[in-house]
Amino acid sequence: MRRLSHLLLLVVLGTCNVCFAQIANESIPYSHDNAELEGYLAIPEGEPRGAVLVVHEWWGLNDYAKKRTDMLAELGYVAFAVDMYGKQRVTDDPALAGQWAGAVRKDQAEYRARAMAGLDAFKKTGQTDGLKIGAIGYCFGGTTVLELAYTGTDLAAVVAFHGNPAPPMASDNVNASIMICHGDADSLVSDESLDATTDALDAKGVDWLLIRYAYAKHAFTNPDADSYGMPPVAYNAKADKRSWQHMKSFFDELLASE
Repeated sequence: MRRLSHLLLLVVLGTCNVCFAQIANESIPYSHDNAELEGYLAIPEGEPRGAVLVVHEWWGLNDYAKKRTDMLAELGYVAFAVDMYGKQRVTDDPALAGQWAGAVRKDQAEYRARAMAGLDAFKKTGQTDGLKIGAIGYCFGGTTVLELAYTGTDLAAVVAFHGNPAPPMASDNVNASIMICHGDADSLVSDESLDATTDALDAKGVDWLLIRYAYAKHAFTNPDADSYGMPPVAYNAKADKRSWQHMKSFFDELLASE
């Protein structure tokens, strides 16, 4: 049933041994509002440290999102990448990606419900039982995990990488701790929107932090960002590495079993 995607690999270079964790992968079909969706589950070897939901960039559930899901499993988390568009709806065309993202986001209630459907599918796998659940998202996905947190669902920690955050509504209830990883050179996200978001989180007493990475543009974590031919978008290796380390520390604190 579960396909083993990464076998235990032993690389011997002189006297140096490098081991990679064993991970099981599984495609998980689910649906929402007549859309057939398919998520990607990564299960670590041994007892999981926690569970993490992953939401893709506006390109769809592509190999990059799956790679991040596997990386979380390599850290010991059971991880599930949701599908916000529909089975096999993946593109590298910015116009089509914008169209798909816009269609999902045009109705905020439905947008949040689509994200919640992914979280529910994750829980139905049985892999999250007894675990604290976090969520991460990239660009469109970064915005999405914040909107999911604003529903008051039972997420312990949320990390938005180069998303475009909006403040929660007055009626929203936020239970998750929130980390926003933002590129300081991101011309697609205004300081005003960041300030409005953090001010609103303050008003609700939310545990949050905003980290700005010098010279980093939008999509700074994606090594393929420069290939899209979009001037506001670029990979930044330092910001990528540092933001991943910040996420790891955040989850070490908030997803650990009590």
